[in-house]
Amino acid sequence: MHLTLTPEQQSMRDATRRLVDRSIQPVLDKHDRDAPLPKPVFLEILGKLAELGLPAARLPEAAGGPGISMLDYGIAFEPLPAPIAVSLVAQEATIARLYAECTDEQRARFLPGLVAGHKVGCTGSTEPDTGSDPRGIRTRLTRRGDTLLLNGRKMWITNVSACDTMLVTCLDSRDGSSDRVIKVVVERDRSPFEAHEIATIGLRQGMLGECVFEDCPIPPENVIEGLRGGTAVLKASWSINRPLFGLIAVGLAQRAYDIAIDYAKTRRQFGKPIAAHQLVQKNLSDIVTAITASRLLCYQALSMVDQGQGAAGAAAMAKRFAQTECQNAVFQAMNLLGAMGLSEEARIERIYRDIRMIPVPDGTNEILALIHGRELTGLEAFRGTMPHG
Repeated sequence: MHLTLTPEQQSMRDATRRLVDRSIQPVLDKHDRDAPLPKPVFLEILGKLAELGLPAARLPEAAGGPGISMLDYGIAFEPLPAPIAVSLVAQEATIARLYAECTDEQRARFLPGLVAGHKVGCTGSTEPDTGSDPRGIRTRLTRRGDTLLLNGRKMWITNVSACDTMLVTCLDSRDGSSDRVIKVVVERDRSPFEAHEIATIGLRQGMLGECVFEDCPIPPENVIEGLRGGTAVLKASWSINRPLFGLIAVGLAQRAYDIAIDYAKTRRQFGKPIAAHQLVQKNLSDIVTAITASRLLCYQALSMVDQGQGAAGAAAMAKRFAQTECQNAVFQAMNLLGAMGLSEEARIERIYRDIRMIPVPDGTNEILALIHGRELTGLEAFRGTMPHG
């Protein structure tokens, strides 16, 4: 067991850091901090990420992927600014899901533009009355004559306002039945739909939103007749997404700590830097402990995926612990700055708003605790039955 980065892993992380410093953070700083990035700007950043292979991390090399482990992906992923990291999770997971469920012909049509960063992708599964239970969806694909129509509403979708390609979970009512879950690929230029952003407390440069399908025409060749079940691929992808969200929290807490330690070394009270006071040192220690433990739990979950182990419980534990502890770490860092911590000038209040967004995507804390508990006990808490699949 090795707990230090290999030279290759260090190189990957350094490459991301250089990209952030040179081509991402300056772009973010140039645009309104409280408004979603314009699509052309995001595409420019996405293209830079594609040069490192990050939008297609789960694809094999033969399919255009970088041929890296999920642990390596997490290490390279962590330095990304939170709004970009969240959008990258949506893009990369959508690519992975399409690859897992599509036919070769569909892969050839849908994947190249997404992998290269020329098109924006997202996944539409959550609905107003259906969050953590994908089997409760109501969006339907119906047939009217020779035309397939999609009707329903999806929300809390990262990238939806800018997306070119959306993987949508729906009920198959083409032949009158409505109990089978399937997927369809909605290409915006062929199947127009209404979408807009949702104003939120944090991650305001991201593109989180909702969309409505009203008799949205779907080409028959865009229906995915998956062989692995309606929600199997979606659920499997969460074992990677959740540690990634944990690492977003780690990255935010690390930035808050960097601000706090600099401030503590320069701000003086009672004749000495506040960093020399016992309680300040204790708080700094607590912050670093939270960051380090969270990072290692996320790395462990990703490593379990690489080893082919069941990682659902570990992934749920990693995200829940990381976002809880790192949110508290950011709060402590804000307190170390005193009144300055409340100011926009100190930049830490924005980090606090951003990290508050992390508990919700891909499973709330309560759902994640039940997923982990199910793995520990072998008992299904959601419906009172033994777990399936």
